Amino acid sequence: MSVYQQIADDLRERITSGDLRPGDDVPTEGELAARWRTSRGPVRNALALLRAEGLVESTRGRPSRVAARTVRHPVDTSVPFTRWAREIGARPGARTQSVTLHRVDGDRARLLGVDPGDLVVDVLRLRTLDDRPTMLERLTYVEDVGRLLLAEDLDAVSITEVLLAHGYDVGDVDHEIDAVAADEDDARLLEVPTGSPVLRLRRFSWSGGRVFEAGDDRYRSDVVRFTVATTGRRRPTGPHFVRPVGR
Repeated sequence: MSVYQQIADDLRERITSGDLRPGDDVPTEGELAARWRTSRGPVRNALALLRAEGLVESTRGRPSRVAARTVRHPVDTSVPFTRWAREIGARPGARTQSVTLHRVDGDRARLLGVDPGDLVVDVLRLRTLDDRPTMLERLTYVEDVGRLLLAEDLDAVSITEVLLAHGYDVGDVDHEIDAVAADEDDARLLEVPTGSPVLRLRRFSWSGGRVFEAGDDRYRSDVVRFTVATTGRRRPTGPHFVRPVGR
């Protein structure tokens, strides 16, 4: 293995392990050359490789630094956060803020297909990637489904997997994406300024012909970007297509 590949591998490991975090300065070319007992040529090649991988960024007049990590999240399929995080090589985490059983109001009752005043279960949970606040999820479940979660440690389990074990296999998921201003809870838990833009993914999960879950997931826009893959013959119209707000 060439020297520049060894340097790149060492820096990559320090970045992925968290020893070097987003925004941290990478050791200078001179420091790396001295450490590896080499000229600056291999060091520059190593840094160029890491820039191509999106791990470091450079600006004139200052050392290279670890780039802010932005990952892609597919929205055309239903992928549990925990499984998605592991697939991209990140460590998923959960910090449950509240789990409440209460009576639902008219608007959310309509979305869930239940009567106003029926009992539902709300979950507010912060999701992290490698301990970095990434997404705040607000989940509402119809009563019989939500009660299955009341005895669970939601910091330690995948809700999707818990429900699947009880026979609630997601048949269909409707997604809607927009951007909203971070409210006080968003700002405090996601560690962003109040009013800053966050990406919102609203989803409705169906099983057995009924909606059993309504989700309002808010992502830090500097950490996650959404992707949609299209396959087969594309159609210019239909409910799947982009449509203007208010139409």
